[in-house]
Amino acid sequence: MGFIIKPMVTEKMTKLTDKSSEDKVVKHKGEKRTVLAQPKYGFIVKPEANKLEIKKEVEALYNVTVVDVNTVRYAGKRQARYTKAGLVKGQKNAFKKAIVTLKNGDSIDFYSNI
Repeated sequence: MGFIIKPMVTEKMTKLTDKSSEDKVVKHKGEKRTVLAQPKYGFIVKPEANKLEIKKEVEALYNVTVVDVNTVRYAGKRQARYTKAGLVKGQKNAFKKAIVTLKNGDSIDFYSNI
């Protein structure tokens, strides 16, 4: 149905992926073991999309296994700017962001079709 509007390839999303990709040391009853974190990717999606629909579409489009989907709703913010014509008021659009966690070893290359 086309719930994904566009992928988020920003510095903030890259930092989130890098932060989650670090190896974590877990101590459990006297033994240490490293747990590999899973890669995360962000997408701007339609506000009416739910987590199951987002998961199905990402798996179909990018041929990866999705482990988890987290969503965040952002409200539209009021903006005003001063121009020669005077004060211009408006509002930015509201949107929904989905952060998709993939299975270890899977990755999405957004630049593969360029």
